[in-house]
Parts: sequence; C-alpha cells; structure tokens
Amino acid sequence: MYQLFLSLVTVSSVQAASHGYSWAYSGAHGEKTWPTNYGFCGGVYQSPLDFHENILQYDSSLRPIKLFGYDVATAESFTVSNNGHSVSVTLVPTMKIEIEPFHYTASQLHLHWGHKNNPKGSEHCIEGRRFPAEVHVVHYNSDKYTDITKATEAADGLAVLGILIEVGSFNPSFENILSHLNSIKYKGKCLLLKAQGMYQFLFYFIPFSSYTVFQSHSDQSIQIAGFNVQELFPKRLDEYFRYEGSLTTPPCNPSVLWTVFRNPVLISEAQEQKACR
Repeated sequence: MYQLFLSLVTVSSVQAASHGYSWAYSGAHGEKTWPTNYGFCGGVYQSPLDFHENILQYDSSLRPIKLFGYDVATAESFTVSNNGHSVSVTLVPTMKIEIEPFHYTASQLHLHWGHKNNPKGSEHCIEGRRFPAEVHVVHYNSDKYTDITKATEAADGLAVLGILIEVGSFNPSFENILSHLNSIKYKGKCLLLKAQGMYQFLFYFIPFSSYTVFQSHSDQSIQIAGFNVQELFPKRLDEYFRYEGSLTTPPCNPSVLWTVFRNPVLISEAQEQKACR
C-alpha cells in the first residue's frame, strides 16, 4: 500500500454558509468560483490528486481494508437519487469499515462519470491517466461523531473509498445501480444556465437554445433492493493509495481519509453509455 504524507493548509477564511448558493463543474458557478464561496476549496492540498510514483511512499504497516455488513439482504433497501451533480445511493448504517484505530459507518456512495465531449470522468488519476468513471463510498467516523454532518466538520471525520472504473467486460454488480438511471433523470428543481451554451444534467451535457431556461420536476428518488456492495470493489483490497485530503466538491472540507484502490474495476461500454450519454 502506498501512502502520501501531505500537510493540509488550514484556510483561515470562514466557510461560506452559502445559503441558496449553488455550485457546478462549469459555467457561472464552476470550479474557478468555488474558492470565493467556499474558502476551503482554495487550499493548497485539495483532493483529488494525481498519483505519481515520485510522490508515493510505500508503507508496509497499512493493512487491507476491512468491510463489515456490505452484503446487504434484498429485504433491505437503498435510496437512489439525483442530487443535480451525480447519482447518490443512500447506504444502510449496518455497513461499516475499520481503518485503525477507528470504525466508520457508511453513509452514501456516488458516481463521477464523464460525458460525450469528455469521456474521462474520474477525479483521481494515476500517472496522469484519468479513467472513465470513479465511485466514492463515503463513511463517517462513528467512534467519535454521532452523524455525518458533525463528522464533516472534523479533520478525522470522514473516510472515503475510491473505486476507479475502466471499460472492459460486462459487470453484473453495477447493474444494481445503472439499470435504474432512467428513473432519476432529473433533480427536483433544475436551473439551466446559459453561460456556456450547454447545461450539465446528471452526468452529461446537452446544448440548448440562447434563452435561459428553468424547469421543475418532481423529486426523483427510488428505492432499490439491497445487494452485496462489496461486489463493486476490486478483488485486491490490499492495493491502494492512502492520503489525508478533502471533499472534492464544495464545501471542500479537509476532513477525508482517502483510500483509492490501485486496480480499476471493469464495466462494459454499454454500461458506461447508460450514464455517459
């Protein structure tokens, strides 16, 4: 296992409460504006990272990730929703991981995908290489904090497992999520921005007319049957990159212990196109 030893720079500016402020990956509320509204987003050592051999240090003391309760019975359910930036799956609190010395309770997983104009949608890179997609499984430190909201404010509050996705053979496990994407095409209320001549909708970009358009849809979330979430992971849970970093999107709190698995998981091209279309 490889570990990055980074010193996070604490941002002295108060984080914007940003009530009513919305962020996006491009346009008027794109990444360049994030530090203005969320001070932590201007930190020097913000996530994600590009893992290069010259910044990695092998650490033999790191152990394989221990997963507990990840095989969720079909009698239980997950909530799948569109938050306007990504698809999010609310997980059950019986799912936990152990990263010594703490135990972490699962909160949600979400997907980062590319789009037709830029099919490489992963956030982390390896030696400059981006992947078609990346899954983040978010946990909070339940030994010290009662919920994820409190944990997000603490430097040792969160642990996120990152799974890189590559196009290859069909992956039946991912169908537990991908087969439902058509049911959650819209966020509850969507503001379509004129600035870039296109708007981001779910994972992909669609051009629209010269007019600023507002659309409203009923909230879109669905319940799906439980499944073995560990089947989304690579087989080798002992090969990963580890570093202390931040949330990759606003508010960018430096509260995340990152574990990004070294080996990507394969899905088929048809599965990729279900999201990247």
